[in-house]
Amino acid sequence: MGNMKTHKDLKVWSKSIEIVTSVYKLTKNFPREELYGITSQIRRSAVSIPSNIAEGAARSSVKGFKNFLSIALGSASELETQIIISNNLNYIKPEDKDIILSELTEIRKMIHGLQKSLKTNS
Repeated sequence: MGNMKTHKDLKVWSKSIEIVTSVYKLTKNFPREELYGITSQIRRSAVSIPSNIAEGAARSSVKGFKNFLSIALGSASELETQIIISNNLNYIKPEDKDIILSELTEIRKMIHGLQKSLKTNS
């Protein structure tokens, strides 16, 4: 079992960690009154992506892993929605929105790919 891969070996996990960092930097300048509103929601959604990938990777069953990957996909969709709302409220610049959304698209594709690869190996 020496070659067991952990979440740290997954490229999608590293990419989603990067998105968390970007989101925290972006939301630093959100209005103070949004701290318990969209700021905390957006951060929670972002953190949920790598967290669920990590928790899934730690599962012994393929079914368990795939379940957590589905949750990560849900969080990615939530984050996308919140980024669009933040842009509409002029909390973030359109170019920042575009960067995050394209990163999210890439992360989603990677998660889908991972789910597919789990299917074939089960």
